[in-house]
Amino acid sequence: MAIALDQPVANFHAQATSGQQIELSALKGQQVVIYFYPKDSTPGCTTEGQGFRDQYSAFQAANTQVFGVSRDSLKSHENFKCKQEFPFELISDKDEALCQLFEVIKLKKLYGKEYLGIDRSTFLLDKAGVLRQEWRGVKVPGHVDAVLATAQALNKG
Repeated sequence: MAIALDQPVANFHAQATSGQQIELSALKGQQVVIYFYPKDSTPGCTTEGQGFRDQYSAFQAANTQVFGVSRDSLKSHENFKCKQEFPFELISDKDEALCQLFEVIKLKKLYGKEYLGIDRSTFLLDKAGVLRQEWRGVKVPGHVDAVLATAQALNKG
């Protein structure tokens, strides 16, 4: 079942860093930002993660949890999280269950070769688990600020 704006997101379970099992239903009462990125420790993904890291206290003040998601392994995620000092958890989606739920796997092209990869995307869920905003085909500069402003406005509303 695909996600849609202003509709509840189906509950999911996912393995994350710090040995955590993330369950959407357990996050009710908090807003949730889920950002999908292609690969740990690559320039764009590092810059995006650092943006969420640097604004993390503002997200917390807006009652918003942040999770990064890619298809990388938990070991890769742990290294990336530790090296970049991310205060939020990274979810390993090796089986692409979350990628399919949020429909972020797209045909991409690199050096003329086509492959299926993650389309950089971010989703904001309200305190009841309803999808309130989505950003697809994200360009990193200014993106975290836009997500934060939307999360703050939603938290006040």
